[in-house]
Amino acid sequence: MKNLVILGAGTAGTMMAARLSRELAPDGWRITLVDRDDDHVYQPGLLFVPFGMYAADDIVRRRRRYCPAGVTLDLAGLDRVEPDTRTVRLADGRSLSYDVLIVATGTEVDPAATEGLTGHGWRQTASDFYTLDGAKALAKALDGFTGGRLLLNVVEMPIKCPVAPLEFLFLADAYFTERKIRDRVEIVYATPLDGAFTKPRASQALGGMLTERKIAVEADFAAAKVDGEARKLVGFDGRELDYDLLVTIPLHKGSDAIARSGMGDTAGFVPTHKHTLQTLAHPEVFALGDCTNLPASKAGAVAHFQSEVLVENVLRFIAQRELLPAFDGHANCFIETGHGKAMLIDFNYDTEPLPGRFPLPGVGPFTLLEESYVNHWGKLGFRWVYWNLLLRGEDLPLDHRMAMAGKWS
Repeated sequence: MKNLVILGAGTAGTMMAARLSRELAPDGWRITLVDRDDDHVYQPGLLFVPFGMYAADDIVRRRRRYCPAGVTLDLAGLDRVEPDTRTVRLADGRSLSYDVLIVATGTEVDPAATEGLTGHGWRQTASDFYTLDGAKALAKALDGFTGGRLLLNVVEMPIKCPVAPLEFLFLADAYFTERKIRDRVEIVYATPLDGAFTKPRASQALGGMLTERKIAVEADFAAAKVDGEARKLVGFDGRELDYDLLVTIPLHKGSDAIARSGMGDTAGFVPTHKHTLQTLAHPEVFALGDCTNLPASKAGAVAHFQSEVLVENVLRFIAQRELLPAFDGHANCFIETGHGKAMLIDFNYDTEPLPGRFPLPGVGPFTLLEESYVNHWGKLGFRWVYWNLLLRGEDLPLDHRMAMAGKWS
């Protein structure tokens, strides 16, 4: 019997387990899905927890519920991989052998990597929203916030969902406006980028929206340390930014287990072929989702598009056929802009976000690079799609390749 092991039962790993179980289980393959706990968090929902739009129970479900029939879910946790012997070592001392390995270990936030961040005031006057505990702490902090400076800082790129910091800013502007205290709140965005976003056209549009909402931008800001007692964020260039409430997007890194395995780069991300999704060092090992070092967004939509390519390439590898260089970096993201509206962007490695209609050319119903109420409901509705279709590996009416139909320059 042949063994396929998938590391990580998050979005990417669960989708791959569902898709490959249908293809390989009938041929006698044993598929094992490895993770460290039974809590699957709908990560796009973390953004809404601080503003009271979602509760924790709305975005957490059991992983076992989404493990496909015929797949073994092992929650012992990963200790390391020994690729030379094709062995996965589990945290409880057991080992699994594999013929094909798929790495979908995601990325982790590391707030302790920034000096002082987890010291005085952590989870009170400073917190993240990329973890459930952090999002709940911010909900409490925002509820008691009556005025002052809210400072949002991205410590370093890359991060999960690159648009989420902007979404938080737009939602905060709307939240304080609805509470009728916006005139008592100064909102500042400190980013290591030279603008609002990585893609020029989107950066221009989103930067204009920040200006309209009177959200100040401190660009090219590299955070060095936090003084929690003085409530100051200090940059490596000497700039000091005061805050009353610090919203941090901490340093992101790859899995510690992948680092221990010697399979990651200096940040722990897995070097991966940008089109085939085969790892560069080991041909029988593939990677997708947030764990890779690819220049694509670390987002669920990207993992979905990658999964469609990777299923085909795993089957080709098993059949000893040439892999298809089919992943083009395709990403699309809803961007909450507050007051019941959202924007949608669609792009890939080579093409930046363009205006237009999506997914039906000229029809939509979603608008690209433009705010609309329909886009907002599309983002909220995606939660149902995620739990009922995406995680179960069902086909969606979206091509993994970016289409130019319906877009204009």
